[in-house]
Amino acid sequence: MKTTGFDNDRYLAEQTAAIFERVKQFDGKLYLEFGGKILFDYHASRVLPGFDPNVKMRLLQKLKDRADIIMCIYAGDIERKKIRADFGITYDTDVQKQIDDFREWGLEIRAVVITRFEGQPAAVMFKNKLERRGIRVYTHRFTKGYPTDVDTIVSDEGYGANEYIETEKPLVVVTGPGPGSGKLATCLTLFYHDYRKGRRSGYAKFETFPIWNIPLKHPVNVAYEAATADLRDVNMIDPFHLEAYGKTAINYNRDVEAFPLLKRILEKITGSASMYSSPTDMGVNCAGSGIIDDAAVKYAAKQEIIRRFFRYSCEYAMGFVDKETVDRAKMIMDEVGMKADDRPVVRAAHEAALSAQKQEDKGNEGIFCAAAIELPDGGIVTGKNSPLMHASSSLIFNVIKKLAGIPETLHLLSPAIIESIRSLKRDILASKAVSLDLEEALIALAISAATNPTAMLAMEKLKLLSGCEVHLTHIPTPGDEAGLRRLGVNLTSDPNFSTKNLFVS
Repeated sequence: MKTTGFDNDRYLAEQTAAIFERVKQFDGKLYLEFGGKILFDYHASRVLPGFDPNVKMRLLQKLKDRADIIMCIYAGDIERKKIRADFGITYDTDVQKQIDDFREWGLEIRAVVITRFEGQPAAVMFKNKLERRGIRVYTHRFTKGYPTDVDTIVSDEGYGANEYIETEKPLVVVTGPGPGSGKLATCLTLFYHDYRKGRRSGYAKFETFPIWNIPLKHPVNVAYEAATADLRDVNMIDPFHLEAYGKTAINYNRDVEAFPLLKRILEKITGSASMYSSPTDMGVNCAGSGIIDDAAVKYAAKQEIIRRFFRYSCEYAMGFVDKETVDRAKMIMDEVGMKADDRPVVRAAHEAALSAQKQEDKGNEGIFCAAAIELPDGGIVTGKNSPLMHASSSLIFNVIKKLAGIPETLHLLSPAIIESIRSLKRDILASKAVSLDLEEALIALAISAATNPTAMLAMEKLKLLSGCEVHLTHIPTPGDEAGLRRLGVNLTSDPNFSTKNLFVS
């Protein structure tokens, strides 16, 4: 059984108070660089069991009467179509999705800023699309003089060259779809303009990870390193905080390395000594206060470290990351004393694939694909590929049968429905692969449920799978990955392809 390790209400109370307290320290305006994912922060919910993945949106709801929200996106991420891995959508699409999501929560985006804009065609198209839907869009260019020439950075040629964004409320939350979106530069640009106008505003930073007031090598902090292995982030004791206060605080290398420059910029803008003595001082981060079961979060964080190793291994196989990233993820996993098969569903999936091979059930071109899912009570169910279904489809049908108490021998889909779909794929759509991927299987199940009470009973159990652990012995096809993502499972897979074909539709 999964144990709750995090108290959202305690966290919300302390985090809200900390932000309000920081706002009071300045002349009616605080620019808050809001790092991490505001909505659907599944990394946090995995390493802090009990963490509501939308708790930060609940936080913003508490602040909404006093906060404007600005969304940043780096023009280069639009141009190269950078993907948000947990949703499988591009960053520009994610910005549009977030605007819609914010509105559903009763919050409006004040403006969108395209940062480091150099007239990239895709960024121009994105700007036009938003503006024609009534969204205010600003473009900020690369800051002249950055990072060495502070005199130019803090001048009308640097921050002053970018357009000022008018805001009305005392708190301005500056966020983005991912790291490198230009949040800091946007905050400092507005901060600079305010001081030119005589307004004594402030700057602060909100980040969930690393958690500054738990140990450096706590698995939750190590899991942050695993999640950013491709960025080469490294947690460290904040030397500036230690020197200023004689206290240990945890930060990460990019913030620590950037602090001397940021301190000089802040001092240049304000014309006085910096408001902060350390990068930790800049933070208003209270995630550590929500931890109520340290053992539970340690276990969960170690499992996340294993998941990250599998993700990077697959991304390497697909050409998205380099070998050094995989090696770093492996080193981090070794550091916490974990192995890949310490994830229970990994062993179960491998055993299912081996069993299928021994039975000579060759299914897909002689490649034996299997999958396993771990239920909240610790029970494990497996599935394997066949001429009729992908391993993911077989897995999900097997587990909902188990949850509904339906005998394994009873079919949820009639042979006629399966053959009709196979005929459509083979004879009309000219598809080479005719077995049902998970998306197709779920649609077929929904159709069957209209006339088959047993199928309806099984389909109702799908909602119980959210948050369950799943492992595949192969990289999922697009239809399998989309289906598993919509079910809300925590998916890992071996870096193997399910077919010898280079193109999989």
